Amino acid sequence: MKKIVTILGARPQFVKAAVLSNVINKYDTIKEVIVHTGQHYDNNMSAVFFEEMQIPKPQYNLNINGLGHGAMTGQMLEKIEEVLLLEKPDAMVVYGDTNSTLAGALAAQKLGIKIVHIEAGLRSYNMAMPEEVNRILTDRISNLLLCPTQTAIDNLKNEGFDKHPIKMVNSGDIMKDAVSFYGKLSKEKATVLQSEKLETNNFVLATIHRQENTDDIEVLKRIFEGLTEINKYQKVVMPLHPRTKSILSKHNLTYPLTFIEPVGYFDMLALLSNCSLVVTDSGGLQKEAFFNKKACLIAREETEWIELVKHGFAELVGSDSVKMVASYRQLLQKQHDFTMPLYGDKVAETIHEEIVKMINS
Repeated sequence: MKKIVTILGARPQFVKAAVLSNVINKYDTIKEVIVHTGQHYDNNMSAVFFEEMQIPKPQYNLNINGLGHGAMTGQMLEKIEEVLLLEKPDAMVVYGDTNSTLAGALAAQKLGIKIVHIEAGLRSYNMAMPEEVNRILTDRISNLLLCPTQTAIDNLKNEGFDKHPIKMVNSGDIMKDAVSFYGKLSKEKATVLQSEKLETNNFVLATIHRQENTDDIEVLKRIFEGLTEINKYQKVVMPLHPRTKSILSKHNLTYPLTFIEPVGYFDMLALLSNCSLVVTDSGGLQKEAFFNKKACLIAREETEWIELVKHGFAELVGSDSVKMVASYRQLLQKQHDFTMPLYGDKVAETIHEEIVKMINS
């Protein structure tokens, strides 16, 4: 039986990979070995997390975290290479744009192992973002680029990828499958609405964690000023990221928002499906808002998911507090056609089919 090694380093990657793992297990044509680099150390990622989320437990846990970009990527490269030499897979699968993604791809490339990049072709065109560097380099050394949208395909073609011996496929976005699968489970398992006494369509969900927002205190202040103004119209609920919490505390900044502890995926889906609107600087949450039929304000100057902005489901507001409030009022009143097929269908099935084709060719 053919074998693949899947490299994962952050909780969202595990959620996406679980959907593909289910399809792999259904067809039983590939053996999958999962490696957790440990990049995003998360107390919630216990044995209970894997059991409740129906995620296969990693066969390897490298426990590499809490380091700078260079040291982290270097240690991952070394340890992943050891796994690959031991497992001798036919291909490696990587997701997205983390340091784990790049380290996995580099290790495989050096050993002549084929690389599958899921969520390929995304671009923010902001090279100051570590994620942008990771995704561009991973795309360039991969063999199969599975793109979530036609925009991603176009990005690659504009960069000359069709001149390289690389296969590009518009597979759709695997997060769509994940939201559909876990959305049903979240109705049974989520408790956050009851514990926080939240009413459906009567609160705004906000998440802020990116370094470009948290590390510039003036930028962070402007974002929170905008959220504070929105809070006058509707309660703003924010699961507070540890980095953001630390910086607010360091500068003695307090705001009249409803701060809650970071939540698990079931609770996050419950918040998404029951809020009135989303404000975020997260890439993944922009799409999850769409999948949950919610408009989104993006607290960034650019987005990889330009189709959301193009079709009016989201607006880029950066750290402009005035624009944030104006866009909130506008989007809340606007009617949106969330049935628009932006991100494909039966995505995990398509991805599985393409991987099988590649390793058997």
